Amino acid sequence: MVKLIMSGSGEGKTKQLLALMDSAAETEVGCMVCIEPTRNMSFNLRHQTRLVDASEFAIGNFDALQGFICGLYAGNYDISHIFIDNLSKIAHSKDLERTGAFLDWLDGFCTPLNIKATITISADPESATETMRKYL
Repeated sequence: MVKLIMSGSGEGKTKQLLALMDSAAETEVGCMVCIEPTRNMSFNLRHQTRLVDASEFAIGNFDALQGFICGLYAGNYDISHIFIDNLSKIAHSKDLERTGAFLDWLDGFCTPLNIKATITISADPESATETMRKYL
């Protein structure tokens, strides 16, 4: 299951994501992973959530991010929730068609494994493609 949080820059997406991670830490069983563009949340997370600073890895596009997520899961089959803050910045792309394709891939990856995924994107929700709208 993939959930997309999309709004303009500075409109509280990261704060909302932090609240969702806090809630998930209280209720979910398993490991949670938060991928962020730079290490900004380190003091706001509970110990149940592993923070991954994407800038420390060579994630330059959506294909690399897909491989990175597969590698995270291969190294830890207990992942129950993946949080991605500022997807466009991590994948170095504002291509909304490619973003929709990535969300479809992520949904196909997560659903059979019973993993939840919550993603934030800084963009006007009105600009979302039809593919992206099904995850809003």
